[in-house]
Amino acid sequence: MDRLDYKILSILQKDGQISMARLSEQVGLSLSACHRRVKILESDGMISHYAARLNRKRIGLEIQVFIEAKLTSQRRDDIAAFESAIAEMPEVLECHLISGEFDYVMRVAARNTEDYETLYRERLTLIPSVAQMKTLLCLSTVKEFRGFHLPA
Repeated sequence: MDRLDYKILSILQKDGQISMARLSEQVGLSLSACHRRVKILESDGMISHYAARLNRKRIGLEIQVFIEAKLTSQRRDDIAAFESAIAEMPEVLECHLISGEFDYVMRVAARNTEDYETLYRERLTLIPSVAQMKTLLCLSTVKEFRGFHLPA
């Protein structure tokens, strides 16, 4: 990857719907050269997909919660059971294996506290490999992910 590839990726992170003509203008390449580079970045897996960034509150998901989970053990079966159960829960937006006191941290969006409580009581606590969970209610978002910082 060179400087132009990084520039293309930076622009596409901010606006995945930008026209190829506009992108090529901003990068300083011909339309065909820019299009060829984008196709290579896609086929090489640098660009995994394009998506719309939704406004969580405008679509009715009023609360955001972070949950730390500790498993009963680090046995392969317990890890697989947990990860499989979480993969089936669309409310869980992200789940990361972490180091430290807890094993995982998850980000959840819910309409309200009642919906979150239902998820917690009726689904999360029923995962057999979970020993402990800690819920952190997000009061406000100071900085949200808008893309990776790429070298110039």
